[in-house]
Amino acid sequence: MTRTFNWRIVFKTMGVLTTLEALFMLIPTFTAWWYHEADFGAWIAASAVTWISSWWMVGAGRKAEKRVGEREGYVIVATVWVVYSLFGMLPFWLSGALPDITDAWYETMAGFTTTGSTVFTDVAAQTHSILLWRALMQWLGGMGIIVLSVAILPMFGLGGMQLYSAEVTGVSYDKLSPRIADTAKHMWLTYIGLTLGEGILLWLLGMNKFDSLCYSMATISTGGFATHNDSVAGFGPAIQWTITFFMLLSAINFTQLIYLFRGKPQRLVHDEETKWYVGACLVAGVILTVGLLIYTHQLDSIRYGFFTAIATITSTGFVATDYMVWPPVLWMVVFFLMFTGGASGSTSGGMKWVRLAIFAKSANAEIKRRIHPNAVIPVRFNGVTMREQTTSNIVAFVFFYVVIIVLASICFCGCGIGFDESIGIAVSMIGNVGVSIGQWGSSGCYEALPAVAKWVATFVMIIGRLEIFTVLLLFSKSLWRK
Repeated sequence: MTRTFNWRIVFKTMGVLTTLEALFMLIPTFTAWWYHEADFGAWIAASAVTWISSWWMVGAGRKAEKRVGEREGYVIVATVWVVYSLFGMLPFWLSGALPDITDAWYETMAGFTTTGSTVFTDVAAQTHSILLWRALMQWLGGMGIIVLSVAILPMFGLGGMQLYSAEVTGVSYDKLSPRIADTAKHMWLTYIGLTLGEGILLWLLGMNKFDSLCYSMATISTGGFATHNDSVAGFGPAIQWTITFFMLLSAINFTQLIYLFRGKPQRLVHDEETKWYVGACLVAGVILTVGLLIYTHQLDSIRYGFFTAIATITSTGFVATDYMVWPPVLWMVVFFLMFTGGASGSTSGGMKWVRLAIFAKSANAEIKRRIHPNAVIPVRFNGVTMREQTTSNIVAFVFFYVVIIVLASICFCGCGIGFDESIGIAVSMIGNVGVSIGQWGSSGCYEALPAVAKWVATFVMIIGRLEIFTVLLLFSKSLWRK
């Protein structure tokens, strides 16, 4: 029997979530007032529209059943990014910072999905409030709007398990406590702690307070929005190494980090995905470093090599130097690192190393089966034998990942973009990396991208942020027939 879709709970939940966005909008509104900036009026208007709309949605969801099923969960998770971006773009548009709606939409979606690409040709010329809102957007999107809401929704009598399941996609996820809201709170406390810790360190190393806050939020969210046109290239080695360390840390599974901070480092040390991820960062860093030493003969090659490798693998997209002036073999290494991502349960994008590791082990097991047809060769990860359903899920994920890249590349080529650059943009958008190759390269500025290509890119960003299946399920007849 088909269960009636609970539209009222969708409106009510969306209203509560949008109320949170309106609350966060008050921070840049106050910032505009504090610095006597001309866009203060635009912030007042944007905040008012968001507040009124959020309460209208809450009102539309009155008397809703306190039941969030799978269908409602997937719809809420997929559409919240669209709703947040619709309201989040208002300050850019109303203030005149980005008078073109397409550009305002692109910048906002790049923020909430932590893609970090921008359409601002002169970031440094923007007001403090605009720069802070860019940092806040990616910081909210980093841990996930839904994970934040799961910690708060029970206060409104709304369940959170279905939302958490839809948001925290991947091979698996861990709960730190029986109550999912407590798990979300632990994750957010760790997230806030890391943000404050890095911000203080950057400030002590010479950054001003405003930049240290913005760069810290951009790092921990693995978003990559900068307040300077040259990303982090203008800062000294100490600051760049600090950002490198926190990028590396932020792409580790947050559950493992929480156990580490609780004095249980063995969970992190023995976690197989962490080993794959950290090992990849080390190997990629060494490859780029050796290549740069051969090419430049400078000791800065060590810093630039590891910074670029980790910034790309974690999908942060910060840039310490223009890698497009390197030999083609090195920027092609950077291009292939854009496919990878960090660990599952982290803020990074990409395929995630748990999938890549199991995919590689499955391929190796298949080769052994060809040699020994009668042998039973299980695929194990973290000491657990993987079910066939899990490996099938990963194969399907990789298949759809590649298909979306191909389709997006065709769309970009149709917009008049070169073949190589089209592929680079597609990989960058679905991996939420931001930087690419070719004309857009390490600048991460997509202002010259055709309007149609920008809309396609934002759709690919959402698919990448929700790791494909959450979005594809909305177009599945079986989900709606359930």
